[in-house]
Amino acid sequence: MNYGQFLYMIPEATLMAILVIAFIADFISSKNTERKWFNPLMCILMLGQVIVSFLQTDTVQAFGGMYRAIPAAHVIKTILAAGTLIVVIQARQWLRRPDTSFKEGEFYMLVVSTLLGMNMMVSAGHFLMFFLGLEMASVPMACLVALDKYRHQSAEAAAKYILTATFSSGVMLYGISFLYGAFGTLYFNGIALSTAFAQHAALVILGLVFFFSGLGFKISLVPFHFWTADTYQGAPTTVTGYLSVVSKGAAAFTLCIILMKVFAPIVTYWQYLLYIVIVLSITVANLFAIRQSELKRFMAFSSISQAGYIMLAVIGNSATGITALSYYILVYVVANLAVFTVIAAVEENNGGRTDMDAYNGFYQTNPKLSFLMTVALFSLAGIPPFAGMFSKFFVFMAAAEQGSYLAYLVLFIALVNTVVSLYYYLLIVKAMYIKQTDSPLPTFKSDVNTKLALALCTAGIILFGVCSFFYNWIFAASL
Repeated sequence: MNYGQFLYMIPEATLMAILVIAFIADFISSKNTERKWFNPLMCILMLGQVIVSFLQTDTVQAFGGMYRAIPAAHVIKTILAAGTLIVVIQARQWLRRPDTSFKEGEFYMLVVSTLLGMNMMVSAGHFLMFFLGLEMASVPMACLVALDKYRHQSAEAAAKYILTATFSSGVMLYGISFLYGAFGTLYFNGIALSTAFAQHAALVILGLVFFFSGLGFKISLVPFHFWTADTYQGAPTTVTGYLSVVSKGAAAFTLCIILMKVFAPIVTYWQYLLYIVIVLSITVANLFAIRQSELKRFMAFSSISQAGYIMLAVIGNSATGITALSYYILVYVVANLAVFTVIAAVEENNGGRTDMDAYNGFYQTNPKLSFLMTVALFSLAGIPPFAGMFSKFFVFMAAAEQGSYLAYLVLFIALVNTVVSLYYYLLIVKAMYIKQTDSPLPTFKSDVNTKLALALCTAGIILFGVCSFFYNWIFAASL
């Protein structure tokens, strides 16, 4: 085997280098003293990773096609790396706590390991390579969820996550075995060009359903969403933010590519499957979100609903759909991380409270954070002129390209649900601006990292919608 092929995997190679540097830095430094240089070092390294991923523009293939990175994959890798950079910036306040400071090195290594697995998953050209990348991302993520194992039910959340992840992986492998039995190969190109779709239609459809079920767990689509609320609530808030955007974005993009490229000959079958899952995900999540009083559980159901909107882009089965999905993920990353950055800041300064009542009268004592929270929530709801409105418009436009009456019906249901989602997002705004309390959260000053993370997220929420460069960059890579 030509080991020089590893040099084609530049984003993955740089992530391995970052992982080694983080390990050495953690090993040689004393955990008994405050390591003020550690977080800036990791931020610089992750900024370098964003630049490296952004500069990749060519289609790259290695190991006989098992690894295949197309321009659209480089775009999503850039978005995921940028999201991870924001998480690393925002994590510093949490990692300075006495009960977590000694785990700072482990946190960075687990985050980078998870991102490495997602990159491998996005660039897979073979189902086994895809599965290995998925597990490389899932196992470190379970460790991240359990990082605060003596606080906030973190261990319980990790147990629920890893058990459901194990079950979903088994279901997915079962589906992949059906596909191998039908086609005799697990290469994406080999299956897409095969003539066995008609000969083994039942086996292929079963394999597709089981595969979709396994990956639906990662994206938190209904009815594979039952782990989400408990895991989001129990995990550290920083990890919850990372799990809600970066992990979801990688899985959604990979599912989109596999459905459009590998299962294109049976598009009729998986489109009907998507119709059902999208309607259930958006509607069920919105109805449950209204009932939540704990903000992290609230955001869990919000993320399930957002996953349904993301998958709308896949219905169109076109380059416009890939573009709309990637753009939606880009906007969703900055808006959702802005919300979780505020939640983390309030949690650290209010005795660990994450219930919605903790935000009553929040505007009176912390007007700037209240305003930034409102901007992020309005973007998630799709209110103009923020970027979330444009991202929703593009996924609706991509879905409308399908042209069938069922697609239009799904779009109508999704549009109705945007009104419902606006209502429950406004519940938080109401708590901050209208609800009064005798003991509002005292005024506090955010640290530099929290301000920087919020500044980056707010800039993204505003600029991604009004600067056409971002959409054009994604569209050019998706052709």
